[in-house]
Amino acid sequence: MSDSPESSLTLPAFRRLSYAVGHFLNDLCASMWFTYLLVYYHSVLGFQNTYAGVLLLVGQIADGVCTPLIGYESDRTPGCGSYGKRKTWHLVGTLSVILSFPFIFNQCLGCDVDTPQWVSLTYFIPFIVIFQFGWAATQISHLSLIPELVSCEHEKVELTAFRYAFTVIANITVYAVAWLMFHFQKGEVDDPAITDSLGPIDIPLFRNLGIIVVCIGALFSLLFHLGTQEKRSRPRQEEAGSSPGERQSLLNNATVSSSPSSLLQWQHWLKQPSFYQVAMLYMSTRLIVNLSQTYISMYLTNTLLLPKKYIATIPLVMYVSGFASSFVMKPVSKLIGKCMTYFLGLLLILAFSYWVLLDTDMGDMVYGAAVLLGVGSATILVMSLAMTAELIGDQTQSGAFVYGAMSFTDKVANGVGVMIIQMLHPCHTTVCCPACVWYYHYVMVIVTGGMAVLAALSLCTILIWPIKIVRLSNQGHVNGSVNSSDIKDLPEVTGILGSDREDSESSEQPSVN
Repeated sequence: MSDSPESSLTLPAFRRLSYAVGHFLNDLCASMWFTYLLVYYHSVLGFQNTYAGVLLLVGQIADGVCTPLIGYESDRTPGCGSYGKRKTWHLVGTLSVILSFPFIFNQCLGCDVDTPQWVSLTYFIPFIVIFQFGWAATQISHLSLIPELVSCEHEKVELTAFRYAFTVIANITVYAVAWLMFHFQKGEVDDPAITDSLGPIDIPLFRNLGIIVVCIGALFSLLFHLGTQEKRSRPRQEEAGSSPGERQSLLNNATVSSSPSSLLQWQHWLKQPSFYQVAMLYMSTRLIVNLSQTYISMYLTNTLLLPKKYIATIPLVMYVSGFASSFVMKPVSKLIGKCMTYFLGLLLILAFSYWVLLDTDMGDMVYGAAVLLGVGSATILVMSLAMTAELIGDQTQSGAFVYGAMSFTDKVANGVGVMIIQMLHPCHTTVCCPACVWYYHYVMVIVTGGMAVLAALSLCTILIWPIKIVRLSNQGHVNGSVNSSDIKDLPEVTGILGSDREDSESSEQPSVN
């Protein structure tokens, strides 16, 4: 058997592990950001609902703007020396997160009870912007490595599942540490009115939680940088001057033409219909996952009137369930396809929404509902990321832009969604009024059930019009534009539906060690 390109080989277990932990710091911080930001600024620091929403909106917009710009720069810049462009941006993002995040979950330095809230608001905004820039740089560079490290579609699903498994572990870590802190706080304070409700007494708790998160995440980021090897590509001029055999060894997929004319740049993606199909699906998925994570704490404390320890235990149950389900996603998606696996996840989300709608006083039954939401969220998130990686396929030279554009839609949509919910809030004080009970009840129903319907409609477009990309001819690539006479469909690059059977066959072929 002839030698195969290195990219066709199965990624060693250690390399998969080191890659999977590369997003651990981001996941730890995102867990605190989405789950505790509104609770911390509204219930602990005493910010108005709209001010707390403004902080989250600023963060989401900053992330949304930075993400496509970083994706574009990540695709075009060579990186720092021999370090690799993706890992260089990952390092820049990691340092930005480490330096800014501890200030977000802390008091305004120099502020007191008489300080106007708009002053505190202005103080936190720069740290939030720096954090979101770093978060975006780390996320895009990490996602962009998936199609560069592996070529088989089911291996991409597996690598994405490993990545999500550590996302779940990160969330479990945050909630477990938070639960321990609430537990020890209850042992130190005897007044149930203080230990069961959130207030200024919890400021040190969230501050220490933020510092612990950064320290743990920095350690895992170091493991990623030491264990992950990014493949460096030659400049195109050098590729053009090499022999066909030399060019073939540089490609991730042997079916891809070695001619630069088949490469899609960022502006070409904007003329791909499948690009918008996947973007809509990804945005819907993120709205379900992020908004439910953002408002689950409000729902537990204000609607179900549960003690504050539940804002740690219920999310913990959600992510433990998601972690367990991540191990069966690869065989299930290989058996029934990514679209049907995604649809199964939507059914679980709809079941959760229906349960919340009917049961207004579920008490401890909320643990069962949390399992449905956790498994459903994990399933649709992994499948949407796998679909995005499959859309990119061999077009790794512009993969960061694709991930950046997808994230832009979800970040802006999440920020606007949170701001709308906060502005419609019936109360304008830090103490929840009776109207809050029903308000957060319907918020949870709408952000899960309503967004699941939107995701289902997006999935239907993929079922009706299977995803595929079109390639540029030589003239179209040189001019930087795509005309009807300059493009051609490539049957072997059909996407989500058309490639499942082919990937299944190719993944069963023995690899060359």
